[in-house]
Amino acid sequence: MIRLRGAVKVIRPSVETNASRLVVIVAGEASGDLHGSNLVRAMKSQDPDIVFIGIGGEKMQKAGVEILFSSSDMAVVGLTEVFFRLRIVLNAFRKIKSILKNSHPDLIILIDYPGFNIHMAGIAKRLRVPVLYYISPQVWAWRTGRVKKIARRVDRLAVILPFEEDFYRERGVNVDYVGHPLLDCISDAGADIPDGGLTHPVIGLLPGSRKEEVTRLLPVMMKSAEILARGYPELQCLLALAPTIDFELVQSLIAKSSVRIKIIRDEIYGVLSSCDIAIVTSGTATLETAIIGIPMVIVYRVSPITYWGGRIVIKVPYIGLANLVAGENVVPEVIQNEVTPERLAHEVDVILEDEIVRGNMIRRLKEIKGRLGSGGASERTAEIAFEIMSPSR
Repeated sequence: MIRLRGAVKVIRPSVETNASRLVVIVAGEASGDLHGSNLVRAMKSQDPDIVFIGIGGEKMQKAGVEILFSSSDMAVVGLTEVFFRLRIVLNAFRKIKSILKNSHPDLIILIDYPGFNIHMAGIAKRLRVPVLYYISPQVWAWRTGRVKKIARRVDRLAVILPFEEDFYRERGVNVDYVGHPLLDCISDAGADIPDGGLTHPVIGLLPGSRKEEVTRLLPVMMKSAEILARGYPELQCLLALAPTIDFELVQSLIAKSSVRIKIIRDEIYGVLSSCDIAIVTSGTATLETAIIGIPMVIVYRVSPITYWGGRIVIKVPYIGLANLVAGENVVPEVIQNEVTPERLAHEVDVILEDEIVRGNMIRRLKEIKGRLGSGGASERTAEIAFEIMSPSR
């Protein structure tokens, strides 16, 4: 690939030289970077010469993707927060559109990130570039009108939650349920963090993968830990730092905490495996925690405008993916104005102190894991990708 100032030009070999296939891949958030990297490896295991270019993070780059824009610069949450990164998002959109138009890749793979990717799917469709959407936008929770756009613009949709397949198929989408890719990630990990003198209880702090989440929620998590430390003098915290979050930012936030907090970067499974309980920002991390079987409290808070806008359109009874998969309130959810140090401390204390509550939650978390499939999602999605690119499709 040749980089040009203000533009990207992809040079492809001629057809006569048995050209490598070119795939554009877009993952705008940390979880998408993880699942995108595993999908890229699965595809490269079948075709080592395939070329990937797009938007992602360190994991996709290590897997062999030419990264044009970092997912850490693209990740936003809520209606108001998007304006602060609008210029970056627009620049990324224009560059991917230019590649689709000028290089006509064999496939574009879009991973979650609906505000960007559904629009990009429309561009790809008009330019006759096949579209594989991997990891469904949560349109079953809100903005169900987007389903019609997905049906028109996407050639295949690979979903990872068991209830999504029927939802999309009933609405005319060409959909495949591939299982949840986290099952493979966690089966390959899960080693404990070297304890280095860990004392119990150990509380995991998972403040999210977006800067806005961390700055809004981590201070409340820390203060709740300080309250709990009054009753648990040996309490300490392990903070799972997402690769999209700056270490210095988090270090500055915890500097004044009276509780021992150890920051551990990009080792979420090791952190969780070492914890007695976790306070988890709503998102993919709630499923990761459920799969490992660690009791948790789910927290969620956004700007007031985003929250009240969401209340109007959200159509599901829970915000945590773990509870959505279970279809019931397995894990306590502390939302918006309820997110106070006192409330979080109370919810954690109940789980730590009541063996019946704790035991029931662990049992039900195992049931959630069982509903997510048996692994192999990346390989199944890779097969779908090659089917789409097949000359005989």
